[in-house]
Amino acid sequence: MVKMFVGLGNPGEKYFETRHNIGFMMVEKLCKEKQLTFTVDKIFQAELASTFFNGEKVYFVKPTTFMNESGKAVHALLSYYGLDIEDLVVIYDDLDMEVGKIRLRAKGSAGGHNGIKSIIKHIGTQKFKRIKIGIGRPKNNMTIIHHVLGKFAKEDYAIILNTLDKVDDAIKYYLQSNDFEQTMQRYNG
Repeated sequence: MVKMFVGLGNPGEKYFETRHNIGFMMVEKLCKEKQLTFTVDKIFQAELASTFFNGEKVYFVKPTTFMNESGKAVHALLSYYGLDIEDLVVIYDDLDMEVGKIRLRAKGSAGGHNGIKSIIKHIGTQKFKRIKIGIGRPKNNMTIIHHVLGKFAKEDYAIILNTLDKVDDAIKYYLQSNDFEQTMQRYNG
């Protein structure tokens, strides 16, 4: 068995820890705990790290394309490693959920998220596991673009750090149980 966790975000220092990069933040956290280092793979247009968990190979991926081309790296890696879509879990931000809320889904539409649109386009299905992390809607007439590409407010950042710990627990539970349905029941809500 193999699993591939893809965190969505935009590459570069400019986007470090912005709301849209919550997926990157999550896979970076998982790798830091295991003292894993990402290597840049220009062919796959991604940063990769891997380890074993209970004898199972686990890949952590940060596409190095911009968000709206995330599907290129995901498709290339699934193909190269011979992984099933069943092995894929995508972690990303959701505007329509309050800051820090978590929702695990076994499938679904892109819901306006360009990274997810790209993945659906490149792999040809909406049926892949995802972990959505709420970043809330823009306030004070801020545009969506400025909101998603902006940094978290201080109070929201504290909530997000707590949320990343919960998502970390959910991922470990999923790797332990190998049952996404059960993980959803336990961590959604």
